[in-house]
Amino acid sequence: MTEEKHVLSILVENQPGVLSRISGLFSGRGFNIESLCVAATIDPNVSRLTIVTKANQPIVEQIKKQLNKLINVIKVHELTGSKYVHREMALIKVHAKKDNRAEILRIVDIFRCKVVDVGPEHYTVEVTGDEGKMEAILSLLKPLGIKEIAKTGTIALFREPK
Repeated sequence: MTEEKHVLSILVENQPGVLSRISGLFSGRGFNIESLCVAATIDPNVSRLTIVTKANQPIVEQIKKQLNKLINVIKVHELTGSKYVHREMALIKVHAKKDNRAEILRIVDIFRCKVVDVGPEHYTVEVTGDEGKMEAILSLLKPLGIKEIAKTGTIALFREPK
């Protein structure tokens, strides 16, 4: 069976140690977490974890069963195969010398990004989008000289029925 990327959305009690138990479940069984984002929901007692992992379907089913056994886990949803909205965010610090500043700003405009910091020899660009958009803008900025990158992992929610 081929490994595919799977997005899990997990609601948990917002308590110390929950993230450690969940990441321990993955590492203890040899599962890799490709991306992990955690934040409180509108209920401050509940957090949402969005985990991206690569595995075949039987392994993902095993992961979901194991997650549901953890005491602080409220609900586990697999978003893969469903209609859902997902995004990543990145801050990209780019070398911005006089001769390439206009090019960087054109790229930022085309990708509907924002310049959030400017220095004598750099721009820091904020990008929000899916994995394809991230790869595309990085491939255009790389030849201009990327100094640093900080990326969130994937965040995702089910789409509401129309």
